[in-house]
Parts: sequence; C-alpha cells; structure tokens
Amino acid sequence: MEKLPVLITERILLREIEEYDASDMYEYARLPMVGPNAGWQPHVSLSETKAVIRLFQGKKKYGQLGVFSIIWRENNKMIGTIELHSYVRNHKAELGYTINPEYWGRGIAVEASKKVISWGFEKLLLKRIECMTFPSNIQSRRVCEKIGLTYEGLKRKGYLNYDGTIKDIDCYAITDDEYFQRIYENSWR
Repeated sequence: MEKLPVLITERILLREIEEYDASDMYEYARLPMVGPNAGWQPHVSLSETKAVIRLFQGKKKYGQLGVFSIIWRENNKMIGTIELHSYVRNHKAELGYTINPEYWGRGIAVEASKKVISWGFEKLLLKRIECMTFPSNIQSRRVCEKIGLTYEGLKRKGYLNYDGTIKDIDCYAITDDEYFQRIYENSWR
C-alpha cells in the first residue's frame, strides 16, 4: 500500500509516522493520563514506543491505511497521532487520535480530525466515519461534538480494555451525506 498523503492545516502537518518520532511520542505515551483514556497501557520505555511505531507501520500489510503523526508546525515537534483504523474499503473507518497533554486545549484534535475526515470522504470515498470514546473521556467526547459527529449511543460492554476489563463505550459517527451537506452549506470549517 502506498504512503499516506501529507495533509497540512494552518497549524499542523499530518504525515505518516516514522521511527524517528519515537522520543516525541514516548514523551506523552508514558503518561498515565493519556493511554488509559484511549484504551492502551502507558508505555514503559522508549523501545516499547519504537515497537508500537513499527506495529503502526505494519498495519498496511493487513489492508489498513496507517497512522499519521501530528506535527506542530511552529516547532516541527510530533505532538500526537491520528488515524482512520478498522478501515473497510469504500465503506467505513474509525477515527482515533491522541494528543500530547502539553498541547491539550488548543483545538488540535479538532483541526486534525476535520482534515482526516475530509480526506476520508473526499479521497477514500468512505460512506461512514465513526469515533468511539469512553463515557468518562470528556475531552474526546467534546472533540466528537465539535467536529459535528452524531452521538449514536452507548455500546454496553463494547470494549475489551488492555487490562482485561470490559468497558462501555460511546459511539459517534458522521456519514458522507452529512459531510457533503455541511460542505454545501459552508458549515464545515
């Protein structure tokens, strides 16, 4: 599968994740308030982060799209990841993102998500993009609301967590019809 495109917004650049992103990624992936909110265990070493990056890069072998690094253009620092995973060609994918807490509260997840959603509908011709979040992850729920995803409901016991616990998960989504209607109305900014 080909490389992910480079997507650029006013403040960020999205490009395929590379192993040289490991130290920037480990900086936030080791923090206890990051991974567990997204369903994964905090990283315990830089070598673990490098292994995760290799895992991300290997997704393409299984028909997945790959993972974007979110680069803060002001200082060229990798500050998070975003992807469309669980990809089904010409049908649907699930949006997932993580941001370094140092950059929380700046609208970066919203900016990156809107760019990736546009790519998903306009270039990949998807019909549906979902985003799942734990009910307790208020920040992620706010991102879903700000990017205009529709809350579709609670999937009771819908997620098997890294520690073996089973958790409820909220489901948000947008369809291609909704997206293109917002483009037409000029309400997708």
